[in-house]
Amino acid sequence: MSGNSKEKVSLNLHDLPRDLGLRTVISKLDPNIQDEVWRAYLQMGPFQPQSHDFPTRLLGEKSRRFVRSWFDNYPDWLEYSIVKEAAFCLYCYVFREENGSQGAGPCFTGEVFRNWKKKEMLRQHVGGVNSAHNIARRRCESLMNQKAHRQGLAFRGNNESQSSDNRGNFLKLLQFLADHNEEIKGVIFNNAPANLQMTSPDIQKQIISVCSAETSRAIIKEIGDSLFSVMIDESRDISTKDQMAIVLRYVDKRGHMVERFIGIEHVIDTKAISLKASLDTVFARHGLSMSSMRGKDMMVLLALVSVAKKHQEVNDLFSLVPKVINIVAALSKRYEILKETRAIAVIEALKTGELKSGQGMNQEITLKRSGYTRWSSHYGTLISIITMFSSIIDVLEIIANDASNSEQRFEANSTLKFMQTFDFVFTLYLMKNILGFANELSQALQRKDQYIVNSMKLVSICKLGLQRMREHGWNSLLSQVSSFCEKHFISVPVMENMFLTPRKSRCRAQEITNMHHYRIDLFCAILDMQLQELNSRFNEVNTELLLCLDCLCPKDSFAAFNKEKLLRLAQLYPKDFSQVDLMALDTQLDVYIMDMQSSVEFSELNGISDLAQKMVETNKHKVFSLVYLLVTLALLLPVATATVEIVFSTMNYVKNRLRSRMGDEWLIT
Repeated sequence: MSGNSKEKVSLNLHDLPRDLGLRTVISKLDPNIQDEVWRAYLQMGPFQPQSHDFPTRLLGEKSRRFVRSWFDNYPDWLEYSIVKEAAFCLYCYVFREENGSQGAGPCFTGEVFRNWKKKEMLRQHVGGVNSAHNIARRRCESLMNQKAHRQGLAFRGNNESQSSDNRGNFLKLLQFLADHNEEIKGVIFNNAPANLQMTSPDIQKQIISVCSAETSRAIIKEIGDSLFSVMIDESRDISTKDQMAIVLRYVDKRGHMVERFIGIEHVIDTKAISLKASLDTVFARHGLSMSSMRGKDMMVLLALVSVAKKHQEVNDLFSLVPKVINIVAALSKRYEILKETRAIAVIEALKTGELKSGQGMNQEITLKRSGYTRWSSHYGTLISIITMFSSIIDVLEIIANDASNSEQRFEANSTLKFMQTFDFVFTLYLMKNILGFANELSQALQRKDQYIVNSMKLVSICKLGLQRMREHGWNSLLSQVSSFCEKHFISVPVMENMFLTPRKSRCRAQEITNMHHYRIDLFCAILDMQLQELNSRFNEVNTELLLCLDCLCPKDSFAAFNKEKLLRLAQLYPKDFSQVDLMALDTQLDVYIMDMQSSVEFSELNGISDLAQKMVETNKHKVFSLVYLLVTLALLLPVATATVEIVFSTMNYVKNRLRSRMGDEWLIT
């Protein structure tokens, strides 16, 4: 590479020098090739000459050299220049944020690092979450994600001129269409009038809105006047706004069960009345009728967490958990301390015999953050806090004593005091045990291949487990909590003593014992709320409906067929089956099962979805129209929740931390 620093140059990416001492400063290159050079260096990774004989330097009274194992400690960014005999940072070479809050070490770009006796400066260079290094790292990750076609709605390029090599996604896609379609090529870019290019940012947004409207219109047209069900879930986007994802589930004209995402709607809160109002708005926008909607979804773990939060102590727990993670694990320095203290605790436990050693045991555990889009992560978060409790307390004590910011010290102190109470530990273990029963059910419902009977067995097991916990689990829980508190030097109240209500004066507080408070007001009350929620979602009618649906399964030559249960199933849908229809269905079921069991085409079917498709293929859906209606209703019932959760995962690609200010109108479209 040579010539004027801002001139257009030809570039062979294979000829880029690996050694930083031989590289050209990227900002001095032509803007049109900078992205490609950045990506090339990131794809090659840091220059780490493992076999190089690193020279020694006299530092103080001793000769020291670069240590090869440092490459293993920082494999993603640490590189060594043989020419300059110094260490550098790849991220900071590619992107360096001049106004970033740097750590105590050198910037590792303009200033070289040769002080081999101070390895800690490598960690200091990484700095806090908003350090120059971490800002550069995030920008590098964003750049590589763009290459992986996960740019979301970042249509515009930094330079959209004709000579630019990176004009943005929109213009690149438009050029791709022009290269493969002569009709389009004849009316765009240079072949269009100069004042009618249709490529401005406003036009780009309008085109995307039109595409969204046409896609939604195609989905609604495909549904037509057919029955459908709705799967909804709520989560928070990167800007902490509550969003409701809406997925329609229906059976198309070919008998295929289809799930289509039709939009994300911003909701003020997550109360049922607010979600219902937002759903009405979406239905009105797309011309959908509530009279055609059937079925209900089953977000079990979310429901249990939400219901439990109505109890003040549980709400305090789930409010504190994300705060603990933010304080302890937000900065890389604190997280490293957390890992070190955890490793020391494991070693001590192995010495005392509390833990056993062996292959695959006592592996490194991370402090899990509960996610908005994966409700089972709440369970994992509680387990990680219990496992790493002593290490978390150690880090909080360090912050409370050493933090330079008084606000951070206060926050760490208040969190520390609350965590070291019997109330916190009791609620922590109680919710861990409750969510443990629901976790298997929730995981099962997230799989698309889940069968109805299997789901109902898991529901019964979950309800039975919670009921047994309520009746016989008190002593076990109290023993667990007391043992944990003694291990961590937390005071355990005497259950026969009077309970002192922290939020009320003694004269106004009800006189109850600690046993009454923890067993009746907490243990039994929270479990009763969970059981009530499960019984409400899976009452006798809903359970009967789900089990009746399984009688339609064609597996093993329709072995599960039961005429009485299918007639009962039809009675549970009075809007779809009149008394005349029920009488006709009685006879139709007899003919249907004889036909199915004698037909070769239907002998090797595995599921209700296979049955629906085969009935359409053979026109049996017209012959046995009432039975096919039952099959359709069975398919509309959403047993799995995977699709609606995928929506939120995808939303995080579209609206991420680099585009956190994206408006709701963009998410709706």
